[in-house]
Amino acid sequence: MAVVNYFTKEVNCKLVYCGPGLSGKTTNILQIYQNVKTKRRGRLISLSSELERTLYFDFLPIDLGRICGFRVRLHLYTVPGQVYYSASRRLIFRGADGIVFVADSSPKRKEANLEARRDLLRNLEFYGIDIDGFPYVLQLNKRDVLGPMKVGEMVGELALRGEPVIQAVAVENRGVRETLKVVARQLLRRLKYELSPIDKSQGQEPSRRSRNQRAEKFRSSDKKAVPRHRTPGIPPRAGSG
Repeated sequence: MAVVNYFTKEVNCKLVYCGPGLSGKTTNILQIYQNVKTKRRGRLISLSSELERTLYFDFLPIDLGRICGFRVRLHLYTVPGQVYYSASRRLIFRGADGIVFVADSSPKRKEANLEARRDLLRNLEFYGIDIDGFPYVLQLNKRDVLGPMKVGEMVGELALRGEPVIQAVAVENRGVRETLKVVARQLLRRLKYELSPIDKSQGQEPSRRSRNQRAEKFRSSDKKAVPRHRTPGIPPRAGSG
């Protein structure tokens, strides 16, 4: 659940990028960091090995502006994709407000995608996260590889609930912004729903029970609002017209 500070009027949300190792999670974060205005982003923290694989996490805070009078900051994390870092992944998933699953389009990585999906489901169950109404996007990355898996095949094997699906070539910054925009829009809609019922005349912080009830109502009402298998083509390169 988002961390709301009613004294400073700030909301901090946690967005986690997950998926198999080397699928492009860190590349997504780097592209976002390089293409967001300096005043709207914080410091990028990355812990990686000599092989440039994420050992623990990448972290990037981004300012999304204001909603219902609250300043919203989105904290982007990646999780290490290698199987033997399952304990680290579980810690990073704790308190997640949104998730992006970055899948690898190479046929050789099919089983790695499926194992990462199984790991995600285990963590969702561990933390009691109901994927219905939860901000979630499936990104099909590396669409530029030779003989990529078909979109329909990947969606059929990896989709969880008919979530938005974005094709991407993250190394060329194609589909990265679109992915962030779609999941951020879901997050903001949820925040607006949870924050708007606050009685401003009282100026009091609502109880945890009250916020949980609003969140549950949002999940119920949002099930029909989730786009079904949105699979636009890969966005063109910047400047290609």
